[in-house]
Amino acid sequence: MSNRSRWLPIALSSLLLGGSPAGAAEHLDVRLDGLTLPLDLRQLEAWSRSPDSRQGDLGVWMEVLDARSRQDLARLLRAPLLRDRTFGQQLLQSWAGRQVAAEVGELISAEGDGGGDVLLSSLRELLGRQAEVNVLDLLRAVPVNRLTLQLDGLIVLAAEWRQQLRDQGRAMERLRQLPLPAAPALAEAPLEPAGVPRPQGQGRQAVAPRQPERLLLPVAHRAVPLPLELWRAQSTRHRSWVVLMPGLGGSAEQMGWLGAELAARGWSVLALEHPGSDQKAVKELLDGRRPLPGAETLPDRLADLEAVLSAERSGRLPRLGDSVVLMGHSLGGLSALLAAGLRPEPGLGRRCRRALNSIPLINLSRLLQCQLNQVSLPPARSTVPVAGVVAFNSFGSLLWPHHGLERLPVPLLLLGGSLDLVTPPVSEQLDQFLPGNHPLSRLVLVDGASHFSPVRLPSADQALFKIGDAFVGVEPRQAQALMLQLTGDFLAGLELGQPLPAQKLQRESVTAYVLDAGAAQRWRQGL
Repeated sequence: MSNRSRWLPIALSSLLLGGSPAGAAEHLDVRLDGLTLPLDLRQLEAWSRSPDSRQGDLGVWMEVLDARSRQDLARLLRAPLLRDRTFGQQLLQSWAGRQVAAEVGELISAEGDGGGDVLLSSLRELLGRQAEVNVLDLLRAVPVNRLTLQLDGLIVLAAEWRQQLRDQGRAMERLRQLPLPAAPALAEAPLEPAGVPRPQGQGRQAVAPRQPERLLLPVAHRAVPLPLELWRAQSTRHRSWVVLMPGLGGSAEQMGWLGAELAARGWSVLALEHPGSDQKAVKELLDGRRPLPGAETLPDRLADLEAVLSAERSGRLPRLGDSVVLMGHSLGGLSALLAAGLRPEPGLGRRCRRALNSIPLINLSRLLQCQLNQVSLPPARSTVPVAGVVAFNSFGSLLWPHHGLERLPVPLLLLGGSLDLVTPPVSEQLDQFLPGNHPLSRLVLVDGASHFSPVRLPSADQALFKIGDAFVGVEPRQAQALMLQLTGDFLAGLELGQPLPAQKLQRESVTAYVLDAGAAQRWRQGL
Protein backbone atom coordinates (compact mmCIF):
# COMPACT_ATOMS: atom_id res chain seq x y z
CA MET A 1 0.00 0.00 0.00
CA SER A 2 1.36 3.40 -0.93
CA ASN A 3 2.07 5.59 2.10
CA ARG A 4 0.68 8.70 0.49
CA SER A 5 -2.68 7.00 -0.07
CA ARG A 6 -3.53 6.79 3.64
CA TRP A 7 -3.35 10.46 4.54
CA LEU A 8 -4.81 13.62 3.04
CA PRO A 9 -8.08 13.37 4.95
CA ILE A 10 -9.94 15.96 2.89
CA ALA A 11 -8.01 15.38 -0.32
CA LEU A 12 -9.17 11.79 -0.34
CA SER A 13 -12.71 13.09 -0.09
CA SER A 14 -12.14 14.72 -3.47
CA LEU A 15 -10.85 11.42 -4.85
CA LEU A 16 -14.14 9.85 -3.80
CA LEU A 17 -15.85 12.10 -6.31
CA GLY A 18 -13.14 11.82 -8.91
CA GLY A 19 -13.51 8.05 -8.90
CA SER A 20 -17.27 7.81 -8.65
CA PRO A 21 -18.73 7.69 -12.15
CA ALA A 22 -20.73 4.61 -11.18
CA GLY A 23 -23.30 2.43 -12.88
CA ALA A 24 -25.96 0.00 -11.73
CA ALA A 25 -25.39 -3.64 -10.91
CA GLU A 26 -27.64 -4.62 -13.84
CA HIS A 27 -28.55 -1.57 -15.93
CA LEU A 28 -26.59 1.61 -16.52
CA ASP A 29 -27.93 4.62 -18.41
CA VAL A 30 -25.13 6.95 -19.47
CA ARG A 31 -26.25 10.47 -20.39
CA LEU A 32 -24.03 12.60 -22.58
CA ASP A 33 -24.82 15.63 -24.70
CA GLY A 34 -28.59 15.17 -24.38
CA LEU A 35 -28.50 11.49 -25.35
CA THR A 36 -29.01 8.38 -23.22
CA LEU A 37 -27.16 5.13 -23.90
CA PRO A 38 -28.31 1.99 -22.03
CA LEU A 39 -25.38 -0.28 -21.08
CA ASP A 40 -24.49 -3.09 -18.78
CA LEU A 41 -21.52 -3.06 -16.47
CA ARG A 42 -19.47 -5.46 -18.62
CA GLN A 43 -19.51 -2.97 -21.51
CA LEU A 44 -18.27 -0.19 -19.25
CA GLU A 45 -15.52 -2.40 -17.81
CA ALA A 46 -14.35 -3.41 -21.28
CA TRP A 47 -14.30 0.18 -22.52
CA SER A 48 -12.32 1.34 -19.46
CA ARG A 49 -9.56 -1.13 -20.37
CA SER A 50 -9.37 0.11 -23.99
CA PRO A 51 -10.75 3.67 -24.13
CA ASP A 52 -9.44 4.28 -27.66
CA SER A 53 -11.17 1.23 -29.06
CA ARG A 54 -14.28 1.78 -31.20
CA GLN A 55 -15.62 -1.71 -30.54
CA GLY A 56 -19.18 -1.91 -29.28
CA ASP A 57 -21.82 0.77 -28.93
CA LEU A 58 -20.02 2.53 -26.09
CA GLY A 59 -16.71 2.72 -27.96
CA VAL A 60 -18.39 4.36 -30.94
CA TRP A 61 -20.39 6.71 -28.76
CA MET A 62 -17.36 7.80 -26.75
CA GLU A 63 -15.83 9.15 -29.95
CA VAL A 64 -17.75 12.36 -29.23
CA LEU A 65 -15.12 12.98 -26.52
CA ASP A 66 -11.61 14.08 -27.32
CA ALA A 67 -8.78 11.64 -26.63
CA ARG A 68 -7.73 13.36 -23.42
CA SER A 69 -11.22 13.26 -21.96
CA ARG A 70 -11.56 9.56 -22.84
CA GLN A 71 -8.30 8.72 -21.10
CA ASP A 72 -9.24 10.81 -18.05
CA LEU A 73 -12.61 9.08 -17.76
CA ALA A 74 -11.08 5.62 -18.14
CA ARG A 75 -8.55 6.34 -15.40
CA LEU A 76 -11.30 7.55 -13.08
CA LEU A 77 -13.33 4.41 -13.69
CA ARG A 78 -10.36 2.16 -12.84
CA ALA A 79 -8.99 4.24 -9.95
CA PRO A 80 -9.26 2.99 -6.36
CA LEU A 81 -11.64 5.05 -4.27
CA LEU A 82 -9.95 4.29 -0.94
CA ARG A 83 -6.96 2.09 -0.15
CA ASP A 84 -7.42 1.86 3.60
CA ARG A 85 -10.47 0.21 5.15
CA THR A 86 -10.54 1.81 8.59
CA PHE A 87 -9.56 5.24 7.32
CA GLY A 88 -12.30 5.11 4.71
CA GLN A 89 -14.95 4.09 7.20
CA GLN A 90 -14.12 7.00 9.50
CA LEU A 91 -13.82 9.44 6.59
CA LEU A 92 -17.34 8.62 5.46
CA GLN A 93 -18.64 9.48 8.94
CA SER A 94 -17.16 13.00 8.79
CA TRP A 95 -18.92 16.16 7.68
CA ALA A 96 -16.57 16.52 4.69
CA GLY A 97 -17.14 12.92 3.61
CA ARG A 98 -20.91 13.36 3.75
CA GLN A 99 -20.71 16.49 1.61
CA VAL A 100 -18.70 14.63 -1.02
CA ALA A 101 -21.18 11.77 -1.03
CA ALA A 102 -24.06 14.22 -1.48
CA GLU A 103 -22.37 15.73 -4.52
CA VAL A 104 -21.69 12.27 -5.95
CA GLY A 105 -25.45 11.78 -5.80
CA GLU A 106 -25.82 14.68 -8.23
CA LEU A 107 -23.80 12.73 -10.80
CA ILE A 108 -25.40 9.37 -10.10
CA SER A 109 -29.10 8.81 -9.64
CA ALA A 110 -30.53 5.49 -8.50
CA GLU A 111 -33.92 4.18 -9.36
CA GLY A 112 -36.21 5.09 -6.46
CA ASP A 113 -33.45 6.89 -4.55
CA GLY A 114 -31.53 10.17 -4.72
CA GLY A 115 -28.29 8.26 -5.34
CA GLY A 116 -26.17 9.65 -2.55
CA ASP A 117 -27.55 7.50 0.30
CA VAL A 118 -27.44 4.20 -1.57
CA LEU A 119 -23.96 4.95 -2.89
CA LEU A 120 -22.66 5.81 0.57
CA SER A 121 -24.16 2.72 2.20
CA SER A 122 -22.76 0.50 -0.56
CA LEU A 123 -19.30 1.92 -0.10
CA ARG A 124 -19.48 1.39 3.66
CA GLU A 125 -20.51 -2.24 3.16
CA LEU A 126 -17.65 -2.82 0.71
CA LEU A 127 -15.13 -1.35 3.14
CA GLY A 128 -16.39 -3.77 5.76
CA ARG A 129 -15.56 -6.72 3.47
CA GLN A 130 -12.35 -5.76 1.65
CA ALA A 131 -9.30 -3.60 2.25
CA GLU A 132 -9.31 -1.76 -1.10
CA VAL A 133 -12.29 -0.58 -3.11
CA ASN A 134 -12.14 0.59 -6.70
CA VAL A 135 -14.83 2.13 -8.83
CA LEU A 136 -15.95 -1.00 -10.59
CA ASP A 137 -16.26 -2.78 -7.24
CA LEU A 138 -18.70 -0.09 -6.21
CA LEU A 139 -20.66 -0.37 -9.45
CA ARG A 140 -21.19 -4.05 -8.89
CA ALA A 141 -22.24 -3.52 -5.27
CA VAL A 142 -24.97 -0.88 -5.65
CA PRO A 143 -28.19 -2.81 -4.85
CA VAL A 144 -30.56 -1.23 -7.36
CA ASN A 145 -31.84 -2.32 -10.72
CA ARG A 146 -30.94 0.83 -12.66
CA LEU A 147 -28.52 3.71 -12.23
CA THR A 148 -28.11 6.82 -14.35
CA LEU A 149 -24.66 8.37 -14.80
CA GLN A 150 -24.58 12.06 -15.71
CA LEU A 151 -21.43 11.85 -17.81
CA ASP A 152 -21.83 15.50 -18.85
CA GLY A 153 -21.41 16.55 -15.23
CA LEU A 154 -18.32 14.42 -14.73
CA ILE A 155 -16.69 15.81 -17.87
CA VAL A 156 -17.46 19.37 -16.75
CA LEU A 157 -15.92 18.60 -13.36
CA ALA A 158 -12.74 17.27 -14.98
CA ALA A 159 -12.58 20.31 -17.27
CA GLU A 160 -12.97 22.67 -14.29
CA TRP A 161 -10.15 20.86 -12.49
CA ARG A 162 -7.81 21.25 -15.46
CA GLN A 163 -8.81 24.90 -15.88
CA GLN A 164 -8.12 25.69 -12.22
CA LEU A 165 -4.68 24.12 -12.51
CA ARG A 166 -3.97 26.15 -15.64
CA ASP A 167 -5.18 29.34 -13.96
CA GLN A 168 -2.90 28.77 -10.99
CA GLY A 169 0.03 28.18 -13.33
CA ARG A 170 -0.71 31.37 -15.27
CA ALA A 171 -1.00 33.34 -12.04
CA MET A 172 2.48 32.25 -11.06
CA GLU A 173 3.84 33.25 -14.46
CA ARG A 174 2.37 36.73 -13.96
CA LEU A 175 3.88 36.96 -10.50
CA ARG A 176 7.33 36.07 -11.82
CA GLN A 177 7.03 38.92 -14.31
CA LEU A 178 6.37 41.61 -11.68
CA PRO A 179 9.21 44.16 -11.61
CA LEU A 180 10.21 43.55 -8.01
CA PRO A 181 13.72 44.46 -6.82
CA ALA A 182 15.87 41.42 -6.15
CA ALA A 183 17.17 41.29 -2.60
CA PRO A 184 20.69 40.00 -2.00
CA ALA A 185 20.94 36.24 -1.88
CA LEU A 186 20.06 34.84 1.52
CA ALA A 187 23.38 34.72 3.34
CA GLU A 188 22.33 32.74 6.36
CA ALA A 189 23.51 29.17 6.57
CA PRO A 190 20.94 26.44 5.96
CA LEU A 191 18.72 25.80 8.96
CA GLU A 192 20.54 23.50 11.35
CA PRO A 193 19.05 21.14 13.89
CA ALA A 194 18.25 22.74 17.22
CA GLY A 195 21.36 23.31 19.30
CA VAL A 196 23.80 23.70 16.38
CA PRO A 197 25.47 27.15 16.28
CA ARG A 198 25.69 28.96 12.97
CA PRO A 199 29.19 29.54 11.55
CA GLN A 200 30.83 32.91 12.06
CA GLY A 201 29.87 35.45 9.42
CA GLN A 202 26.74 33.61 8.31
CA GLY A 203 23.74 35.32 9.82
CA ARG A 204 23.14 36.15 13.40
CA GLN A 205 25.39 34.32 15.88
CA ALA A 206 22.68 32.62 17.90
CA VAL A 207 22.05 29.10 19.06
CA ALA A 208 18.56 27.65 18.90
CA PRO A 209 17.63 25.88 22.15
CA ARG A 210 17.92 22.11 22.04
CA GLN A 211 14.51 21.37 23.51
CA PRO A 212 11.47 23.42 24.53
CA GLU A 213 10.08 23.56 28.02
CA ARG A 214 7.05 21.32 28.08
CA LEU A 215 4.21 22.68 30.18
CA LEU A 216 0.72 21.55 31.14
CA LEU A 217 -1.96 24.20 31.66
CA PRO A 218 -5.24 23.27 33.40
CA VAL A 219 -8.11 24.84 31.45
CA ALA A 220 -11.80 25.01 32.32
CA HIS A 221 -13.09 23.77 28.95
CA ARG A 222 -11.04 20.53 28.86
CA ALA A 223 -10.96 17.55 31.19
CA VAL A 224 -7.17 17.26 30.96
CA PRO A 225 -4.47 19.98 31.01
CA LEU A 226 -3.49 21.65 27.74
CA PRO A 227 0.00 20.62 26.48
CA LEU A 228 2.29 23.54 25.59
CA GLU A 229 5.86 23.92 24.34
CA LEU A 230 7.77 27.04 25.37
CA TRP A 231 10.83 28.26 23.47
CA ARG A 232 12.32 31.06 25.58
CA ALA A 233 14.11 33.93 23.85
CA GLN A 234 17.83 33.18 23.75
CA SER A 235 19.14 36.67 23.04
CA THR A 236 17.95 40.24 23.69
CA ARG A 237 14.25 39.85 24.23
CA HIS A 238 11.78 41.72 22.10
CA ARG A 239 8.74 43.42 23.56
CA SER A 240 6.35 41.03 21.84
CA TRP A 241 6.11 37.26 22.06
CA VAL A 242 4.60 34.68 19.72
CA VAL A 243 1.86 32.12 20.22
CA LEU A 244 2.12 29.42 17.56
CA MET A 245 -0.83 27.27 16.45
CA PRO A 246 -0.43 24.21 14.18
CA GLY A 247 -2.89 23.25 11.48
CA LEU A 248 -5.48 20.49 11.40
CA GLY A 249 -3.71 17.26 12.33
CA GLY A 250 -0.52 19.11 13.22
CA SER A 251 1.43 19.34 16.44
CA ALA A 252 3.59 21.75 18.37
CA GLU A 253 6.54 19.49 17.63
CA GLN A 254 6.03 19.79 13.86
CA MET A 255 6.27 23.59 14.14
CA GLY A 256 9.06 23.44 16.71
CA TRP A 257 11.76 24.33 14.17
CA LEU A 258 10.13 27.74 13.78
CA GLY A 259 9.76 28.24 17.53
CA ALA A 260 13.42 27.37 18.10
CA GLU A 261 14.70 29.68 15.37
CA LEU A 262 12.56 32.62 16.46
CA ALA A 263 13.69 32.09 20.05
CA ALA A 264 17.28 32.29 18.83
CA ARG A 265 16.42 35.70 17.37
CA GLY A 266 14.92 37.07 20.57
CA TRP A 267 11.23 36.16 20.51
CA SER A 268 9.76 33.81 23.07
CA VAL A 269 7.41 31.35 21.39
CA LEU A 270 4.64 29.35 23.05
CA ALA A 271 3.39 26.54 20.79
CA LEU A 272 -0.07 25.10 21.44
CA GLU A 273 -1.23 21.52 21.10
CA HIS A 274 -4.95 21.27 20.31
CA PRO A 275 -6.32 17.90 21.49
CA GLY A 276 -9.03 16.63 19.17
CA SER A 277 -7.57 18.22 16.03
CA ASP A 278 -3.88 17.43 16.51
CA GLN A 279 -1.50 14.74 15.32
CA LYS A 280 -2.92 12.23 17.79
CA ALA A 281 -6.42 12.79 16.37
CA VAL A 282 -5.16 12.08 12.85
CA LYS A 283 -3.49 8.88 14.02
CA GLU A 284 -6.76 7.82 15.63
CA LEU A 285 -8.50 8.58 12.32
CA LEU A 286 -5.99 6.45 10.42
CA ASP A 287 -6.48 3.66 12.96
CA GLY A 288 -10.25 3.85 12.47
CA ARG A 289 -10.95 5.06 16.00
CA ARG A 290 -12.50 8.47 15.23
CA PRO A 291 -14.01 10.46 12.34
CA LEU A 292 -12.08 13.16 10.52
CA PRO A 293 -11.88 16.33 12.69
CA GLY A 294 -12.80 19.61 11.04
CA ALA A 295 -14.14 23.09 11.69
CA GLU A 296 -16.17 21.88 14.67
CA THR A 297 -12.89 21.98 16.62
CA LEU A 298 -12.47 25.76 16.19
CA PRO A 299 -14.39 26.79 19.36
CA ASP A 300 -12.07 24.60 21.45
CA ARG A 301 -9.03 25.94 19.59
CA LEU A 302 -10.08 29.53 20.31
CA ALA A 303 -10.77 28.64 23.94
CA ASP A 304 -7.29 27.08 24.15
CA LEU A 305 -5.75 30.30 22.88
CA GLU A 306 -7.76 32.53 25.21
CA ALA A 307 -6.82 30.36 28.19
CA VAL A 308 -3.13 30.61 27.29
CA LEU A 309 -3.26 34.38 26.86
CA SER A 310 -5.10 34.80 30.16
CA ALA A 311 -2.64 32.53 31.97
CA GLU A 312 0.35 34.47 30.62
CA ARG A 313 -1.18 37.75 31.70
CA SER A 314 -2.17 36.50 35.17
CA GLY A 315 1.16 34.85 35.93
CA ARG A 316 0.02 31.20 35.78
CA LEU A 317 2.41 30.95 32.82
CA PRO A 318 5.75 32.81 32.56
CA ARG A 319 5.42 36.44 31.50
CA LEU A 320 6.81 36.59 27.98
CA GLY A 321 6.25 40.16 26.74
CA ASP A 322 4.02 43.19 26.52
CA SER A 323 2.05 42.14 23.44
CA VAL A 324 1.49 38.96 21.45
CA VAL A 325 1.77 38.02 17.78
CA LEU A 326 -0.75 35.35 16.76
CA MET A 327 0.89 32.89 14.36
CA GLY A 328 -0.54 29.76 12.80
CA HIS A 329 -0.47 27.35 9.89
CA SER A 330 -3.60 26.55 7.83
CA LEU A 331 -6.43 26.03 10.34
CA GLY A 332 -4.08 27.56 12.92
CA GLY A 333 -3.79 30.63 10.71
CA LEU A 334 -7.57 30.85 10.50
CA SER A 335 -7.68 30.53 14.30
CA ALA A 336 -5.30 33.49 14.54
CA LEU A 337 -7.49 35.63 12.28
CA LEU A 338 -10.62 34.74 14.25
CA ALA A 339 -8.87 35.39 17.56
CA ALA A 340 -7.76 38.80 16.27
CA GLY A 341 -11.41 39.79 15.89
CA LEU A 342 -12.65 38.63 12.48
CA ARG A 343 -15.93 36.78 12.07
CA PRO A 344 -17.52 35.42 8.86
CA GLU A 345 -19.52 37.88 6.79
CA PRO A 346 -23.30 37.26 6.72
CA GLY A 347 -24.60 34.87 4.06
CA LEU A 348 -22.07 32.03 4.44
CA GLY A 349 -24.77 29.37 4.01
CA ARG A 350 -25.95 30.90 0.73
CA ARG A 351 -22.39 31.17 -0.57
CA CYS A 352 -21.67 27.58 0.36
CA ARG A 353 -24.72 26.26 -1.43
CA ARG A 354 -23.30 27.77 -4.62
CA ALA A 355 -19.68 26.82 -3.92
CA LEU A 356 -20.46 23.18 -3.16
CA ASN A 357 -22.52 22.60 -6.27
CA SER A 358 -19.41 20.73 -7.31
CA ILE A 359 -16.61 19.34 -5.18
CA PRO A 360 -13.72 21.82 -4.78
CA LEU A 361 -11.02 19.51 -6.12
CA ILE A 362 -8.43 22.30 -6.12
CA ASN A 363 -9.60 24.44 -3.20
CA LEU A 364 -10.16 21.82 -0.52
CA SER A 365 -10.34 24.48 2.20
CA ARG A 366 -13.86 25.32 1.06
CA LEU A 367 -15.14 22.21 2.79
CA LEU A 368 -13.82 23.52 6.12
CA GLN A 369 -15.09 27.03 5.42
CA CYS A 370 -18.59 25.75 4.73
CA GLN A 371 -18.58 23.55 7.81
CA LEU A 372 -18.17 26.77 9.81
CA ASN A 373 -21.80 27.52 8.95
CA GLN A 374 -22.67 24.72 11.40
CA VAL A 375 -20.34 26.01 14.15
CA SER A 376 -21.09 28.58 16.84
CA LEU A 377 -18.00 30.72 17.40
CA PRO A 378 -17.42 32.50 20.72
CA PRO A 379 -17.31 36.31 20.86
CA ALA A 380 -13.96 37.78 19.85
CA ARG A 381 -11.93 38.90 22.84
CA SER A 382 -8.33 39.00 24.01
CA THR A 383 -6.80 39.69 27.40
CA VAL A 384 -3.41 40.55 25.83
CA PRO A 385 -2.72 43.31 23.27
CA VAL A 386 -2.30 41.75 19.82
CA ALA A 387 0.65 43.24 17.91
CA GLY A 388 0.07 41.37 14.64
CA VAL A 389 -0.89 38.16 12.86
CA VAL A 390 1.30 35.78 10.84
CA ALA A 391 -0.74 33.23 8.86
CA PHE A 392 0.85 30.46 6.79
CA ASN A 393 -1.42 29.01 4.10
CA SER A 394 -4.56 30.46 5.64
CA PHE A 395 -7.92 30.74 3.90
CA GLY A 396 -11.22 32.65 3.91
CA SER A 397 -12.59 33.25 0.40
CA LEU A 398 -16.08 32.14 1.44
CA LEU A 399 -15.84 33.69 4.90
CA TRP A 400 -14.84 37.19 3.74
CA PRO A 401 -15.76 37.46 0.04
CA HIS A 402 -16.52 41.21 0.06
CA HIS A 403 -14.16 42.78 2.58
CA GLY A 404 -11.36 40.23 2.65
CA LEU A 405 -9.12 40.92 5.63
CA GLU A 406 -9.82 44.66 5.51
CA ARG A 407 -11.38 44.61 9.00
CA LEU A 408 -8.38 42.96 10.64
CA PRO A 409 -7.29 45.62 13.14
CA VAL A 410 -3.58 44.69 13.25
CA PRO A 411 -0.72 44.20 10.75
CA LEU A 412 -0.72 40.92 8.86
CA LEU A 413 1.94 38.75 7.23
CA LEU A 414 0.11 36.32 4.95
CA LEU A 415 2.24 33.56 3.40
CA GLY A 416 1.25 31.11 0.67
CA GLY A 417 2.83 28.61 -1.73
CA SER A 418 2.67 28.25 -5.50
CA LEU A 419 2.01 24.49 -5.23
CA ASP A 420 -0.79 24.77 -2.66
CA LEU A 421 -3.93 22.99 -3.86
CA VAL A 422 -5.56 23.02 -0.42
CA THR A 423 -5.61 26.82 -0.02
CA PRO A 424 -4.80 28.16 -3.51
CA PRO A 425 -2.79 31.40 -3.32
CA VAL A 426 -4.93 33.61 -5.58
CA SER A 427 -8.36 33.04 -4.01
CA GLU A 428 -7.26 32.28 -0.46
CA GLN A 429 -4.35 34.68 0.00
CA LEU A 430 -4.16 37.36 -2.71
CA ASP A 431 -7.87 38.15 -2.85
CA GLN A 432 -8.09 38.18 0.95
CA PHE A 433 -5.05 40.44 1.27
CA LEU A 434 -6.04 43.07 -1.33
CA PRO A 435 -8.79 44.90 0.62
CA GLY A 436 -6.49 45.33 3.64
CA ASN A 437 -5.15 48.77 4.37
CA HIS A 438 -2.55 48.47 7.15
CA PRO A 439 0.78 49.90 5.91
CA LEU A 440 2.81 47.17 7.64
CA SER A 441 0.84 44.25 6.15
CA ARG A 442 2.52 42.13 3.51
CA LEU A 443 1.69 39.16 1.28
CA VAL A 444 4.44 36.59 0.63
CA LEU A 445 4.18 33.96 -2.08
CA VAL A 446 6.87 31.27 -2.04
CA ASP A 447 7.39 29.81 -5.51
CA GLY A 448 8.04 26.10 -4.97
CA ALA A 449 6.27 25.82 -1.61
CA SER A 450 3.17 23.74 -0.95
CA HIS A 451 0.51 23.75 1.73
CA PHE A 452 2.76 21.62 3.94
CA SER A 453 6.08 23.40 3.44
CA PRO A 454 5.98 25.13 6.88
CA VAL A 455 5.75 21.75 8.61
CA ARG A 456 8.86 19.84 9.70
CA LEU A 457 8.78 16.24 10.85
CA PRO A 458 11.17 15.34 13.66
CA SER A 459 10.07 11.69 13.63
CA ALA A 460 9.81 9.35 10.65
CA ASP A 461 6.59 7.77 11.93
CA GLN A 462 4.56 10.98 12.11
CA ALA A 463 1.37 11.09 10.08
CA LEU A 464 2.40 13.75 7.60
CA PHE A 465 4.91 11.42 5.97
CA LYS A 466 1.96 9.54 4.62
CA ILE A 467 1.21 12.26 2.09
CA GLY A 468 4.50 11.67 0.30
CA ASP A 469 7.24 14.01 -0.80
CA ALA A 470 5.27 15.32 -3.79
CA PHE A 471 2.90 17.17 -1.46
CA VAL A 472 5.60 18.84 0.63
CA GLY A 473 6.89 21.07 -2.17
CA VAL A 474 10.24 21.80 -3.74
CA GLU A 475 13.18 21.94 -1.30
CA PRO A 476 11.11 22.42 1.87
CA ARG A 477 14.15 23.37 3.97
CA GLN A 478 14.97 26.21 1.56
CA ALA A 479 11.34 27.35 1.61
CA GLN A 480 11.43 27.26 5.42
CA ALA A 481 14.62 29.35 5.45
CA LEU A 482 12.93 32.05 3.38
CA MET A 483 9.80 31.93 5.53
CA LEU A 484 11.91 32.23 8.66
CA GLN A 485 13.85 35.24 7.39
CA LEU A 486 10.73 37.08 6.30
CA THR A 487 8.83 36.22 9.48
CA GLY A 488 11.68 37.51 11.61
CA ASP A 489 11.96 40.68 9.52
CA PHE A 490 8.20 41.24 9.81
CA LEU A 491 8.26 40.79 13.59
CA ALA A 492 11.18 43.22 13.92
CA GLY A 493 9.35 45.71 11.70
CA LEU A 494 6.30 45.60 13.96
CA GLU A 495 8.33 46.97 16.86
CA LEU A 496 10.11 49.58 14.74
CA GLY A 497 7.10 50.57 12.65
CA GLN A 498 9.04 49.66 9.49
CA PRO A 499 7.39 47.61 6.74
CA LEU A 500 9.05 44.88 4.74
CA PRO A 501 10.07 46.22 1.32
CA ALA A 502 8.40 44.74 -1.75
CA GLN A 503 11.06 42.44 -3.17
CA LYS A 504 11.95 38.97 -4.31
CA LEU A 505 14.38 36.72 -2.47
CA GLN A 506 15.88 33.51 -3.80
CA ARG A 507 17.45 30.55 -2.09
CA GLU A 508 18.63 27.88 -4.51
CA SER A 509 15.54 26.82 -6.50
CA VAL A 510 13.00 28.54 -4.24
CA THR A 511 11.95 32.19 -4.63
CA ALA A 512 9.85 34.29 -2.26
CA TYR A 513 7.91 37.29 -3.59
CA VAL A 514 7.11 39.95 -0.99
CA LEU A 515 4.18 42.13 -2.05
CA ASP A 516 2.91 45.36 -0.58
CA ALA A 517 -0.58 46.60 -1.47
CA GLY A 518 0.56 48.16 -4.75
CA ALA A 519 2.45 45.10 -5.96
CA ALA A 520 -0.43 42.83 -4.97
CA GLN A 521 -2.83 45.00 -6.95
CA ARG A 522 -0.57 44.87 -10.02
CA TRP A 523 -0.44 41.10 -9.77
CA ARG A 524 -4.24 40.87 -9.57
CA GLN A 525 -4.73 43.21 -12.52
CA GLY A 526 -2.54 40.95 -14.64
CA LEU A 527 -4.71 37.89 -14.08
